Amino acid sequence: MLTCDTYLTPESLKEALDALAGAGDDVRLLAGATDTFPWARQGRAGDVTGDRHVATLIDISRVPELAGYAIAEGRVRLGANVVFQDFLEDQALMRHLPNMPYCAVWFADDQIRRQATLAGNLANASPAADGTPALLVLNGEMELARPGGDAPVTRTVPVQDFITGPGKTVLHADEIVVAISCDSLAGYGGSFEKVGQRRSLVISVACASCCVKPSEDGRHFEDIRLALGGVGPLPIRLDDVEAALIGQPITMDNIREASALSALRVASRSRRDYREEVVRGFTERAVIDALADCGAMPDTVLEEVVHG
Repeated sequence: MLTCDTYLTPESLKEALDALAGAGDDVRLLAGATDTFPWARQGRAGDVTGDRHVATLIDISRVPELAGYAIAEGRVRLGANVVFQDFLEDQALMRHLPNMPYCAVWFADDQIRRQATLAGNLANASPAADGTPALLVLNGEMELARPGGDAPVTRTVPVQDFITGPGKTVLHADEIVVAISCDSLAGYGGSFEKVGQRRSLVISVACASCCVKPSEDGRHFEDIRLALGGVGPLPIRLDDVEAALIGQPITMDNIREASALSALRVASRSRRDYREEVVRGFTERAVIDALADCGAMPDTVLEEVVHG
């Protein structure tokens, strides 16, 4: 059970930052709030009884500066209150961020997707968070704001550097995530792979995200982006796998050989052999699915996928 003394609903970013600055140490921000009760109930709040009292809850879901998105100069700026369902319904987001619809469809269920924010998913810093590898692929950056007199002071941190460990980020106590900026990959194919203990509301044992751009003749990898989550304390970009494929012919042999490198990245101590096998297979399948998503999978690759 979660209780509080004060529940605030600021209606501007400045008001939200002022409220956060004046709330003291015992405060929690809410946006979609889908992880708030699990946080309180499962002992992550520091009380193993599942009962948690917070002096101040600040609900930032009404802050207009955190809403919507903009696309300009090859980048997409997502307001911090953009929810996972948006990636399944907004045609522009689906086109410019081709891996995010596949990430979103795996995320929780319909009701939670309409509430859960992408920024909140990253701010929770779970090693199994779905949004983190997807944003690594998109060269995501977190835009953070803190009070600064007449106007907030902002700074930008790459997603790779934002998370420092399980449940830990570089976010300061007086800061709010206001936006996530990422590459527009319109014209790429996208994919997201995930495995867990169950199919419904699955929490990742491991997950992988990929975006791929074939050459004009469809025979070579012009660009490819790959990232993993759930295989260690931090999400990782598979730059070695990318380097092994960029410029190479699109063949199953090349895909398999490069995908084998991903197993070397597994840092988890639990079920390591299983995770290595899953990661290798996930990486391979993520590449194949991303190729299929942009209609660039050669017949020779398709035949081998179908017939093994």
